[in-house]
Amino acid sequence: MSVSLPVTIDDIEVAARRISGRVLTTPLAMSGSLSELCGVPVGLKLEHHQTTGSFKLRGATNAVLSLSAGDRALGVIAASTGNHGRALAHAAKAEGSVATICMSHLVPVNKVSEIRRLGANVRIVGNSQDEAQEEVERLVAENGLVMVPPFDHPAIVAGQGTLGLEVVAQMPDVAMVLVPVSGGGLAAGVAAAVKARRPATRVIGLTMERGAAMKASFAAGGPALVDEQPSLADSLGGGIGLDNRVTFRMCRELLDDIILLTEAEIAAGMRHAYAEEREIVEGAGAVGISALLAGKIKDIDGPIAVIISGRNVDMDLHLRVMNGETDPFREEAA
Repeated sequence: MSVSLPVTIDDIEVAARRISGRVLTTPLAMSGSLSELCGVPVGLKLEHHQTTGSFKLRGATNAVLSLSAGDRALGVIAASTGNHGRALAHAAKAEGSVATICMSHLVPVNKVSEIRRLGANVRIVGNSQDEAQEEVERLVAENGLVMVPPFDHPAIVAGQGTLGLEVVAQMPDVAMVLVPVSGGGLAAGVAAAVKARRPATRVIGLTMERGAAMKASFAAGGPALVDEQPSLADSLGGGIGLDNRVTFRMCRELLDDIILLTEAEIAAGMRHAYAEEREIVEGAGAVGISALLAGKIKDIDGPIAVIISGRNVDMDLHLRVMNGETDPFREEAA
């Protein structure tokens, strides 16, 4: 692994000590059904059991604790597709700060409501993550709030990387890690941690076909704009930022591949999580299971860890998917 990367294993180890006691060490549970399907042990890293229902609490907590007391007193702000906002609201409240979260109209109502419940100021602006980010920048300039980005920040990436440390500790012989990828904070952090501990382990990114920003950026050779479209994996929506400074470089260097999934494949992953694993998982959290079920993971040669990243799904939508819907957003995305 290149020593010039923005976040190192040392940064991740510091983050692990900093957030200890403030986030859960989540279990890694073996899946009998997926192990049988793949012919190797498959473990599910149940990060959706985290306090706020997703991995985002790790990075948000590390970022808030990295701020000075003065900056925390000013208040923190971020754009979010839901889970980062929920995590930042929780982390800020725990440290006596106040969060302002800017979101687009595409963010599900259940995620918006939970962020408000945690005491954050909420602003709904536009129809994309980029438009929400413009509102963040306006409020930073006008009110002096401290921006805590959802992914492209060293403290966020280091915090998310603590999940990778846990995976290697819980499955020491892991040969492959399947990780959801959107803006790349989770994928970059996990890959940095895993490859520092086990350089031969492959780390594969998974995302939906609709608006796969990191995949498009890989193809373009730099951060690229994509159209945001409604998806079961709504948490993976949004661009990576045209001025991306951290996660694009790290993901390009560290990920072995990025695999795209259809809405029907994501729905199948959600159904498997519920029916076979007894877990309620949002679309973004199911993509690793989806890829295994769809036969899209090749050259399997040892134990696989699948990161189940979040559970914050609208329960009416979840019920529809459990009852057989494969693409609830087909008309909106057309």
